[in-house]
Amino acid sequence: MAAKTAKAKKESLELEMLLEWYRQMALIRVFETNAEKAYQEGNIAGYHHVYTGQEAVAVGTFAHLEAKDHIVTHYRDHGHALARGIDPKRAMAELWGKATGTSKGKGGSMHLASRELNFWGGYAIVAAHISLATGIALAEQYRGTDSVTLCIFGDGSTNNGYFHESLNLAAIWELPILFLCENNLYGMWTPAEEVSAVRDMTKKAAAYDIPAKQIDGMNVLNVYQEMQEAIAHIRSGKGPYFVEALTYRYRGHGAGDIEAYRTKEEVGQWREKDPIVQMSRYLTGERGVPEARLEELQAQVEAVVAEAVQFAAESPEPEVESLWQDIYAKPFPDSMSHSQGRS
Repeated sequence: MAAKTAKAKKESLELEMLLEWYRQMALIRVFETNAEKAYQEGNIAGYHHVYTGQEAVAVGTFAHLEAKDHIVTHYRDHGHALARGIDPKRAMAELWGKATGTSKGKGGSMHLASRELNFWGGYAIVAAHISLATGIALAEQYRGTDSVTLCIFGDGSTNNGYFHESLNLAAIWELPILFLCENNLYGMWTPAEEVSAVRDMTKKAAAYDIPAKQIDGMNVLNVYQEMQEAIAHIRSGKGPYFVEALTYRYRGHGAGDIEAYRTKEEVGQWREKDPIVQMSRYLTGERGVPEARLEELQAQVEAVVAEAVQFAAESPEPEVESLWQDIYAKPFPDSMSHSQGRS
């Protein structure tokens, strides 16, 4: 019965929406492939983490979000930024450190952000952003809105004090926040089971009496369906929810990772679950979409990313004077003298 219900729900989804999800996942994949190439060529500096393999989590989750909702995420943030709607040209320019980037070249790979989209960016300190997201949820509760704050983090963050303090307060205050753990099995180069006393991360949420579930994060249809319950729970004022999405990154933790901690066989097994391949098979096999239509979408995203790379390459470097700009959210009032408010 459950299988029939799930199939009926899939069939009720509009085809154009499904094709858009396919396009978004393909866009993220092509963007990340080109970003890696640009890094290897020396056009991107700093540390660099790609989202290749985890596309279904962002696309399936964000499909439920509204413009008023907030997103705070970890430093593997390119896929999240694109799924939220950030212009690929500005995202790529930010990776290149150019003045036309989302943060005028000052944020780089780990700090993509957009005030207009309530996308508060990737965050470099592991788990620290969980407390910031909890604060945003508290602010929305004060305002009396039904906005959802989505906080995305990896399995490694669940061993950190920020995580436990934030979940505890979110539960006590019944805050409107979705804690989304993208469990890709490794915290940097360390298998999760070597550093976590429990393998099932949902048990950590249960300690704070927060509803929690573990889902297949490699299938965008499954992610979308599972997230519907979680987000509806939060938006109705019932407090926080915790979801652990089991997923896998095909590339190393970051640039320079030689991946000595895992086998090619393991990576190959997860590649058989590729979210884009699964969606392609579903669309052509069960929804009657011609392969030529998917090839057309693939060509479109490749053109978009090629344009983004060209835009980044041709964009100007930030002026030296820009180092002193955008340091404060707004200037101090003229009436505030040194003696009154600053020493």
